[in-house]
Amino acid sequence: MNKSELSLSRNARPIILCFVTYYLPGYRSGGPVRTIANFVDHLGDEFDIRIVTRDRDALDTKPYPSIEIDAWNRNTVGKAQVFYASKKTVNLRGIAKLIRETPHDILYLNSFFAFGFTTLSLLARRLGWAPKTPCVIAPRGEFSRGAIALKAWKKRFYMRVTRMMGLYSGLHWQASSEFEASDIKRELRSLAAEISVAPDLPPAIEAAGLQSTSHKPRIDGPLRIIFLSRISPMKNLDFLLEVLGVVAAPIELLIFGPLREPDYWSQCQALIALLPSNIQIDYRGEVIPLDVPKTFASADLFIFPTRGENYGHVVLESLAAGTAVLISDRTPWQSSDDKAVEVLPLEDTEAWVKAVEYWARFDRQQLEQMRAAALGYAQRYLQTSEALEQNRSLFRIDFRKT
Repeated sequence: MNKSELSLSRNARPIILCFVTYYLPGYRSGGPVRTIANFVDHLGDEFDIRIVTRDRDALDTKPYPSIEIDAWNRNTVGKAQVFYASKKTVNLRGIAKLIRETPHDILYLNSFFAFGFTTLSLLARRLGWAPKTPCVIAPRGEFSRGAIALKAWKKRFYMRVTRMMGLYSGLHWQASSEFEASDIKRELRSLAAEISVAPDLPPAIEAAGLQSTSHKPRIDGPLRIIFLSRISPMKNLDFLLEVLGVVAAPIELLIFGPLREPDYWSQCQALIALLPSNIQIDYRGEVIPLDVPKTFASADLFIFPTRGENYGHVVLESLAAGTAVLISDRTPWQSSDDKAVEVLPLEDTEAWVKAVEYWARFDRQQLEQMRAAALGYAQRYLQTSEALEQNRSLFRIDFRKT
């Protein structure tokens, strides 16, 4: 691979060089993949977006088939050009070379704690091995209290070391909400002098296109609850299982998601073994993105007691499928009067038990009314969201010229 193969000609559109650990066709890492994919779908005609990512999905041992490794792939996954980096490229010299030889106006880093891409990119700039073009960094919820609390001593040590190295001065920070902006300020203080709120973008769908035709007629039986997310401490499945252990009503819980942390799944299995007979549990494995809408549509209620989300794509996906959401107070989502979205504090286990019991009393007609309420919430969100303009403004403001 020579310089001419990497150096892509400039054009009238600002060029964004984006680093994200995993990208399409991967899906197991959840939100960040969808965030950048939606960003490309919405703004790929206005900006020349060039993505550097790993050559395989999370948990995979082999690269994606039918792609060029350590080379730029064009017209393979939408409007962006994508460089799928092998392990031999994800090192200081390899990352520095990529940044140096890829024309760009803005460097866009997705994650604070991603050593392979974020730390190495900033270290290359600090050492003078790569140009110091304006840089936007999006922590993607990593500074929420729940996220920081997991492996806290390692994260605190990492933050101290990188702060001493001067890697994070002079950057422009992207928060997906005022909620996340407060988290960034709390953890970084003066280092995060420049923060812009630019929410994660929803899928590029029209509000008028939402419909619940994928729903089959409700069959009488236990309340069908779905948990769809990574099976990890951050997503807090164990909390949901503990809540269900106190619920007296008949419940069917369908669990979907990749098992990235076997020890944690063993902990959840131990809790499942203790559940009373009125609680049915069915783990159904991973869901490919194409099947997410119909998977959500098969349930009556999505329960997501996450320890922290900067956005929470699965919430909108559930609502757009006509499935209401019961969620923790660690996300930017707000309760609605019709309970299409209900936010509960994680500290109040009794409130979660009461909410599940309340839903379990709904008859078929009431559950269908909740489907309509969920779709209405999704429609209102898509019609009123200012996220697109906020993202557009973030990458066109004057800091690019400083």
